[in-house]
Amino acid sequence: MTGAVLAGGRGSRMGGVDKGLQHFNGIPLALHTLLRLQMQEGEWLGATLINANRHLAAYEAFGVPVWPDTLPDYAGPLAGFITALLHCDTPWLLTVPCDTPRFPLDLAQRLVQAVGDEHAEIAIAAGPENGGPVRTQPVFALLPVRLLPSLQAFTDAGGRKIEAWTQQHRTAIVPFDRPSDDPLAFSNANTLAELHELQQMQQIPLSK
Repeated sequence: MTGAVLAGGRGSRMGGVDKGLQHFNGIPLALHTLLRLQMQEGEWLGATLINANRHLAAYEAFGVPVWPDTLPDYAGPLAGFITALLHCDTPWLLTVPCDTPRFPLDLAQRLVQAVGDEHAEIAIAAGPENGGPVRTQPVFALLPVRLLPSLQAFTDAGGRKIEAWTQQHRTAIVPFDRPSDDPLAFSNANTLAELHELQQMQQIPLSK
């Protein structure tokens, strides 16, 4: 599969700054996410790419291909899905947002396993946020390139919600709520205050 870091949002709740380039523990959020994603390379993951719409040269400095949305006007995560699928050279795509720096290091493995076990077309993670209840995390998705025409038809018709599209296909929901799972794995930084709070938490090692 190919891994895609989605960093194409407006950053509206961060005052319009480019969220992926805000520093987390000394490095840009998107680079931190990319490194964490690349740790899952090998058996599960091959190539990686970034979806971004601003400051493309800064993202290209991270050493992987960078592609802006093919849809106009910051159309949301599904625009990132479409862009990544269009540039995906493998049968499967794994997507992760740039603003959730503790996401699981076994994300790829468990989503792949769920697709096989449940004979699903798509797998989506579910987990708690900030100690709250388990809920779906639809931007953490594993999907096949062959569903690109379906997704394009959905967005052409005005669809923008991930789960409104995935419910059209056999989708496995994969809970990350084992005792050994990080309860803050899916805590994200929508605001600068939330980013600061995440930085005050225990330092996150970049190794298993």
